[in-house]
Amino acid sequence: MVELQYLIFTVIILALIFDFINGFHDTANAIATSVNTRALYPSHAIMMAAGLNFVGAMVSTGVAKTIGGDIVSSASIVNEKILIAALIGAITWNLLTWYFGIPSSSSHALIGGLIGAVLISVGFGGLNWYGIGKIFLALILSPAIAFVTGIIIMNIIFRAFENFSPHVLNDKFRKMQILSAAAIAFSNGSNDAQKSMGIITLALFSGGFIAEFEVPTYVKILCATAMAIGTASGGWRIIKTVGGKIFKLEPPSGFAADLNSSMVVFGATLLHLPVSTTHVVSGSIMGVGTAKRISAVRWGTARQMVKAWGMTIPITAAIGASAFLLVESVF
Repeated sequence: MVELQYLIFTVIILALIFDFINGFHDTANAIATSVNTRALYPSHAIMMAAGLNFVGAMVSTGVAKTIGGDIVSSASIVNEKILIAALIGAITWNLLTWYFGIPSSSSHALIGGLIGAVLISVGFGGLNWYGIGKIFLALILSPAIAFVTGIIIMNIIFRAFENFSPHVLNDKFRKMQILSAAAIAFSNGSNDAQKSMGIITLALFSGGFIAEFEVPTYVKILCATAMAIGTASGGWRIIKTVGGKIFKLEPPSGFAADLNSSMVVFGATLLHLPVSTTHVVSGSIMGVGTAKRISAVRWGTARQMVKAWGMTIPITAAIGASAFLLVESVF
């Protein structure tokens, strides 16, 4: 019993570390566009994003239940060692991609780590392939949807404001960007923080510490706080990539990208689907850039990002599997 408590405590600590890293890793999603267009001072943008990440994380637990229940075939087969290995895989990848300034997906990293740890410990039968297929579909389609809707929203703005001078237009949308940045910060918290909630709740449930798979209030508060603190720490390496290396943003395009991203991410939250805010925001920026001019998008940077996205799940699965063997030998 003492060993079980120790292992569950380790899962909780690692999940909160993952949430913290997720916060500063994905800060770029919420503030890169508004900082790049000078709609907000960086310090103001980060504090706003941190606060709204926290609020967003408290509004729902549907995504947490999907993470905890739709990846594995049964909660009873998942022990704390599997969860520790999965978190090690996700944390390792997040730190590597942050160091190199690559806006990869924390969601993909966690799911890949969990898949690898379950495969090496239980086998193919331990995974809920229908649930994984549903999650993969959401992860793949969400940036594509964001790309298309980004083009549509940007074209609507072009038509609606075509008679305004660039100076007036930029001035108006710079102010409106504050609202759109707040919307994406809130939606980011509503989806991303729930992934750690799902892992912690799964550990508590499989260990017999809670009677049903419902996220306790204290778990919600812990995860929301960890993400908010991480967000407040900033993630400047990735902010530079998202904010300026995909497409040269101006206030109208920055507003369109943020508004579009917030709708796609929060729509996924309402459907209880985990999506990558990083991928959605990047897809939105590519979309609004394409609406202006296809050649305006730096497709070389976009291709590098897509390669990183494709590598995330296989690499984190391999790290998760290796970490499980290490954890198994230690404990």
